[in-house]
Amino acid sequence: MFVVPQTRGTVLCCKCGISMAPNPANMCVTCLRSEVDITEGLRKHVTIMHCPDCDSYLQPPRTWIKAQLESKELLTFCVKRLETDLKKVRLVNAEFIWTEPHSKRIKVKLKVQKEVLNGAILEQSYVVEYVQQDNMCDSCTRYQANPDQWVASVQLRQRVSHRRTFFYLEQLILKHDAAAHAIKIKQMDQGIDFFFSNRSHAVKFVEFLGKVAPTKSRHDKQLVSHDPKSNSYNYKYTFSVEISPICREDLICLPPKVATSLGNLGPLVICTKVTNNITLLDPFTLRQCFLDTDQYWRHSFKSLLGSRQLVEYDVFNIEVVSPEYNLGGSKYVMADAEVARVSDYGKLFYIRTHLGHILKPGDRALGYDLYGANSNDIELDKYRGLVLPEAILIKKSYEEKRQKKRGKPRPWKLKSLDMELDESKGRANEQKLDTEYEEFLRDLEENPELRFNLSLYRNKDYQPSEMVSVSDGDDLPSVPLEELLADLELSEQEDGEDSMRE
Repeated sequence: MFVVPQTRGTVLCCKCGISMAPNPANMCVTCLRSEVDITEGLRKHVTIMHCPDCDSYLQPPRTWIKAQLESKELLTFCVKRLETDLKKVRLVNAEFIWTEPHSKRIKVKLKVQKEVLNGAILEQSYVVEYVQQDNMCDSCTRYQANPDQWVASVQLRQRVSHRRTFFYLEQLILKHDAAAHAIKIKQMDQGIDFFFSNRSHAVKFVEFLGKVAPTKSRHDKQLVSHDPKSNSYNYKYTFSVEISPICREDLICLPPKVATSLGNLGPLVICTKVTNNITLLDPFTLRQCFLDTDQYWRHSFKSLLGSRQLVEYDVFNIEVVSPEYNLGGSKYVMADAEVARVSDYGKLFYIRTHLGHILKPGDRALGYDLYGANSNDIELDKYRGLVLPEAILIKKSYEEKRQKKRGKPRPWKLKSLDMELDESKGRANEQKLDTEYEEFLRDLEENPELRFNLSLYRNKDYQPSEMVSVSDGDDLPSVPLEELLADLELSEQEDGEDSMRE
């Protein structure tokens, strides 16, 4: 079939006479741009307010927006400052042009379109220069005037005899940068106080705590000053946040109502994990249940025995009685065990344990001694005829093997918050904190699930030559090097040198 080839017609430009594709203006692009400038009347220079302390920018009239150089947030802020100009044209693209970081200049290249002569659409690019003027925001101004001046405080408390929970929360706060707006952090008895210069920052921090731990909170406010002429009030806000006293590895006797609501679980259960939910495990039936925050605080029970009361046992014999179970990523095997307290070999205990997959004859384990414990628990008295086991094993003990590595540095380390320590307790309290922190580090080595949400860093002071032999550290848990992060620290001088090299 014969098809007639179609050719696109051309016309001559009415200004310069060159051949071109026809358009409504009958002008080539060069002549059209010489006749019409669609950027005329658009601002090419804009002044913006910048707070050098918190690196934020003023969005008129009173909003301060935090943004880094050449970030998406800063580009959005710069374009919004030209909102009135961009109503005249159509914005197609916007991008940064590199400038010296210390020049106090930000350049943005904008590409815009506009309908010109007889309906022709012209596209043109132009550069807008933003001049930064340093001006501290309200919160930084108050902080410079009085660093201890705060508007809202969060009092975080947990009614237990140790600080293991706070060591873990400190690492979560550091990883998520949740306390970035805190102007002061102070260690208190049974808790930590956080001080903020803005109420909204404190509310956001309380919400973060509710997502990582079972908490309940209440708030109050105190009038500081009142101006009757302008009818303005200044308050100081206090948020009281209490964390559940239930901790990981605690032995719990569930109240009858709670046990019934969980399908007759227990009543003796072990807490295996604490997030915003509490994970409970029955060590005799391997049933696992979860308590959310509302369920717990509705009944608000306490632990029967805590990790401070763990007793070390020697394992003499293990007989596996069930196949391996996988519950939430953790493995358990039921076994009959013959154990005795390390401090007293005069009494042998024949018990059932859920640790048959990791225990073998000759090992040591940590557990709760119910045979010699004197418990005055109200919930336990409600179960008439309940026969208590003589001991409940919680985890394998590596204390004897750790003696050979005592004093040796670890290949990893943790960061810590800039916190004012409570020095009123004296040296004895300081030694107690060091001991509890060492136990927390050991828990991280033994439990990969516990360190899953934390950031561990390589220790620069660790020398590979100081590594012990394989026989010394046999079966001793450690943190794999693949899980460690490099601790990057750049000073302002180094940062400036890098910029000069670019």
